[in-house]
Amino acid sequence: LSIEKEPNAGNPLRKGLKPLMCFDVWEHAYYLSYQNRRADHVKDLWSIINWKEIARRYEA
Repeated sequence: LSIEKEPNAGNPLRKGLKPLMCFDVWEHAYYLSYQNRRADHVKDLWSIINWKEIARRYEA
């Protein structure tokens, strides 16, 4: 289990990893709703996570 930071649209799948969850913090992911408030976007992501799905992925 690890936290990965991928630059330039990198993807953990390319390294053979199996992500439990991913946050897209590139500007295109949040700008229309949050403008330059990246921290607010990330804070709000925590409220929509499907924890049962994350647990299923972890168990697998």
